[in-house]
Amino acid sequence: MPALLTIGDFSRATHLSVKTLRHYHRIRLLEPADIDPDTGYRRYTADQIPEAQVIRRFRDLDMPLEQIHGVLQAPDLQARNRLISAHLANLEQGLARTQDAVASLRDLLADPSSVAPVSQRRVDATVAAAVTGVVGTDDLLPWYLGALGELYATLDACGVSAAGPAGGIYASELFSAEHGEATIFVPTATEVQRLGRVASLVVPAAELAVIVHPGSHTDVDRAYGALGVYVASHALQVDGPIREYYLVGRRDTPDQNAWRTEIGWPIFSTGAAAQVGSAAPG
Repeated sequence: MPALLTIGDFSRATHLSVKTLRHYHRIRLLEPADIDPDTGYRRYTADQIPEAQVIRRFRDLDMPLEQIHGVLQAPDLQARNRLISAHLANLEQGLARTQDAVASLRDLLADPSSVAPVSQRRVDATVAAAVTGVVGTDDLLPWYLGALGELYATLDACGVSAAGPAGGIYASELFSAEHGEATIFVPTATEVQRLGRVASLVVPAAELAVIVHPGSHTDVDRAYGALGVYVASHALQVDGPIREYYLVGRRDTPDQNAWRTEIGWPIFSTGAAAQVGSAAPG
């Protein structure tokens, strides 16, 4: 039998704490080669050091323990590489989000007032194909992407053309309680027959304070903040869901800098600054 290392010596050799090694044993991620039946002391072999080092590298890359277990138990090299590649892709996406957040913070510090102007306009009622659901904020983006894809696929299958850019209607609870009703819609010239989650909807007319947010939604809170200040300062607040119109989005171009999202805050308009428009701005 190869020479055994005490848990303390194995800890020093691998830079994994004794507490961590005991935890890895409990979850069967890295089990000792031998456990003394009388004392319960754990002992490891030198052959286990490379495995411990691999685990430590994966933890340095924030890989969850259950995923590490999957990598170590993968049936072949191809399966192992797929799991590792998937985690690296997640890290790259996280890095991109961090870079976007850093850039947004720098812009905010450099010019905190640099946002688009706010205006008022009235949108008319419009017929649309829509998907509605109750969703949490953590799941909102994948839900939105799925709903939007389903809408356009259904319109294509029915031979119905979009009559304007897609939009979204978001209940106040989504912002205040992180869980609420959301509707994604695509304006159409005629009503569509219900198919799956897609149903016909008449998007109601509304009076809105609007702002156009350029780029991705990384710093969309700045546009929302400008709207909130405008509405509060003009004493125009009314209850109602927020609207978004995706004038230019990911379906139009992969260049996030080219995206344009119009955000509408429901108001009671005095009429002086309102502009009449359709429910699907272009």
